[in-house]
Amino acid sequence: MKSFVLDYVNENEFRKLERSLKKYNMRAFKRLSFDYYPMMKEGNFPGEVISQNKKAGTVTYEAKLPSDDLFAQVHGEVKLIYTVYKKEETVMLKEILPKEILLEGHRSELGTYKGIMISKSNASKDRFKIDLLNMLQGK
Repeated sequence: MKSFVLDYVNENEFRKLERSLKKYNMRAFKRLSFDYYPMMKEGNFPGEVISQNKKAGTVTYEAKLPSDDLFAQVHGEVKLIYTVYKKEETVMLKEILPKEILLEGHRSELGTYKGIMISKSNASKDRFKIDLLNMLQGK
């Protein structure tokens, strides 16, 4: 049975994204830690193939992580981007999206509005999106 090694393109930045994900979206963090990482180590790669380099023997995947629907509509889907090097049996973890809000959440405490975290730099824009989505849903 093959055992793949998890490595990082930029470990410091990825760990920041991971910690922020743990703080602001525990559901996505649990799926990442307890489902996706063990699957990748065993050689099962969740997500969709977004690029492939046959010459180098690499495949890049994008795996969606569970999150609140309103959060996904305001900030975007929570996704893990990673590349598999089959010859070296290595998985290179690249980034977690939405990167901007997660890095901002790592730098300073984010506020919430109607249960959804909002950016300090784009607070009025985020509030407007949340109000608009709630109005469209009839809440």
